Amino acid sequence: MAERILVLLGTKKGVFIAESDADRRSWNLRGPFCEHWPMNHVVGDPETGTIYGGGGNEWFGPAVWKSDDFGESWTHSSAGLAYEAGVEPVKAVWSLHRHNGSLLAGVQPAGLFRSDDGGENWRHLEGLQKHPSRPEWTPGGAGLILHSLVVDPEDEDRIWIGISAAGVFHTQDGGKTWEPRNRGTRADFLPEGQNYPEFGQCVHNLVMAPGGSGRLYQQNHCGMYRSDDGGASWRSIEKGLPSTFGFPAATHPRDPDTVFLLPLNGDTAGRYVPDAKGAVWRSRDGGETWQDLRKGLPQKNAYFGVLRQAMATDRLDPAGVYFGTSSGALFVSADEGESWTAVAEHLPTVLSVETLVLDQ
Repeated sequence: MAERILVLLGTKKGVFIAESDADRRSWNLRGPFCEHWPMNHVVGDPETGTIYGGGGNEWFGPAVWKSDDFGESWTHSSAGLAYEAGVEPVKAVWSLHRHNGSLLAGVQPAGLFRSDDGGENWRHLEGLQKHPSRPEWTPGGAGLILHSLVVDPEDEDRIWIGISAAGVFHTQDGGKTWEPRNRGTRADFLPEGQNYPEFGQCVHNLVMAPGGSGRLYQQNHCGMYRSDDGGASWRSIEKGLPSTFGFPAATHPRDPDTVFLLPLNGDTAGRYVPDAKGAVWRSRDGGETWQDLRKGLPQKNAYFGVLRQAMATDRLDPAGVYFGTSSGALFVSADEGESWTAVAEHLPTVLSVETLVLDQ
């Protein structure tokens, strides 16, 4: 049985780590780390226990931080995290993915970099920047960011990315060539008659279901979607939800039909939980029906939002579910969302939540 679980929090003022045993009843919080840098995404390697954090902004510049001792000490590198001269410079790292000894980093403005030496040195995967649609990409509210990175666990050359506001793109050759995969997803902010373009959608979060079926879930600026063919086509699964707008999505570690969302009240209505009452919405049938899970969550004056990478699950049984809020709270469920506990409050704005389960 796992003896330790770490919940890795990227915030606007550094990295925090919440730690517990497999029961997930008592938690110890450590941090802030990384010299209070804005940290957009923090991930852990379950094989080595190494923790990586991607962050920065136009003042700090981009960098990937690394800890080999569960957060006690950190180093960072930005070597190679740059575009060629004359191109808008890289402002920050927004997403990370560790797989088979390599590390991928999605950056702002949208591009993809790879490291094969643990984040010490980086090289630009130029194929995405050379896509013919690139001159027409427009930034979302947070900028032109590559925030979602999904890699096929059976084939590391198959990668899906989400860019705000360019949409979902897919490569089958490790990043040399890319194609948009947005058929069936709306862009309601475009003029009438242009709401289903080939690219230009504002995808908010993209996650893969377990099991190798090619199923993906997507929370979009304009709806919630499911694909059963690797993103080649999408269909709406927003019926039964309180809103078509939200940011995060998280999948169950073993059941491809179970997915968790945290809808907000809309893009122009404040971007907080509907009716100022906290709820995570869970589907057990691939999005056909939804259930709101509220036990332990505030049901009065809850004006928080939850950002695109700020919800995650763990691989324990029953699965744990976690989310961090714009007001600096971390909520934990050890029973797949049936009940919730606030284990941290008053942190900086939480930008990302990931889990690291250690069998030692």
